Amino acid sequence: MLARLSWPNHLVSSFSRTARAGRLLRSERWRRTLMTVALTSVAMLACGGRAPTPETGRLVERSRLAMGSSLRLSAWTTGKGDEPRALRAFDAVFAEFERLDGLLSVWRGDSDVVRLNAAAGRHPVQVGPDTRTVLHAARQISEWTDGKFDATFGPLAEIWKFDHDQDNTIPTSEAIERRLRLIDYTAVEIDDQRGAAFLTRPGMRVHLGGIGKGYAVERAQQMLHAHGLRNFMIQSGGDLYAAGRQNGRLWRLGIADPRDPKRIFGALELSDRTFSTSGDYERTFQSGGRRYHHLIDPDLGRPARGCRSVTIVAKSALLADGLSTGVFIMGPTAGLALIERLPDVEGVIVTDSNEVIVSTGLQSAFTLIAPPTDGP
Repeated sequence: MLARLSWPNHLVSSFSRTARAGRLLRSERWRRTLMTVALTSVAMLACGGRAPTPETGRLVERSRLAMGSSLRLSAWTTGKGDEPRALRAFDAVFAEFERLDGLLSVWRGDSDVVRLNAAAGRHPVQVGPDTRTVLHAARQISEWTDGKFDATFGPLAEIWKFDHDQDNTIPTSEAIERRLRLIDYTAVEIDDQRGAAFLTRPGMRVHLGGIGKGYAVERAQQMLHAHGLRNFMIQSGGDLYAAGRQNGRLWRLGIADPRDPKRIFGALELSDRTFSTSGDYERTFQSGGRRYHHLIDPDLGRPARGCRSVTIVAKSALLADGLSTGVFIMGPTAGLALIERLPDVEGVIVTDSNEVIVSTGLQSAFTLIAPPTDGP
């Protein structure tokens, strides 16, 4: 029996906001020095170059590889005991990422996801509460995006290889068509009472790469708060959470140029929000003058067209991660309409014609530093 989703009220309240058109932002108002957080989709604007003092706080940072990306943790501390506490909290977060990778990865032979996939069409599999939480969220986002986000795209990932197995090969139409019948988020059953999940069709494969890291960031945010930290930032690849203040000010975060990712085209000022970017520029190759990337349209079995990058700002890192993928695949028109309907969700879209579209609720927090670079 498929479990009904029980979700926090602020995430499932009716889509009561009237759909509102975003507007193109082309003003170039200010520039600031940039400090790269990681060479991915996000950068943090630097603090003016001044060394921190006991009065203004001290920035504590650590980073390591986790879940296939650089995980960077930053916290502003003020008291003598704050720095050791922050470092203990960071160690707990690093351990939590490792634990979750052991549950959600398709590359670890004993993970919940690997065991679930191996039993597809045969029998339910016991999976942990973390895995079930991510599966529930994936289903909710699939419903919001009319199936454009679909965690059962795993069979397509076997022929479109963009992970560490990337081979820059374009699958044949026949290979794609054979796998499309296996893509169906409604065929995932979740039984919370029994602690189990089931893929009802043989050959189905769940792949949580489009949402699992967001869940890890959400768990990290909860853990850092539980350790008493209030002003911190978590970044894992394109997923980020900024809490409190950056040395007394809102966190200033940059969005990478999809055609020149070391360059920042826009900036946001945020606090206590998550920030997730999906783009066609991180895992990609070009062939015949056409760009191929890892964001696969589950209806077509091919890389989605219409967007170059999508950045989602929300309260939940778990939902932002999945929504950035889903909105990217939906395309700018349908994707923006969804963003405008969802409560506590905003976004910045760079279209394939290089237009920058900002949702209504984010326009006062967004600054266009320079138009994104154009290119294929």
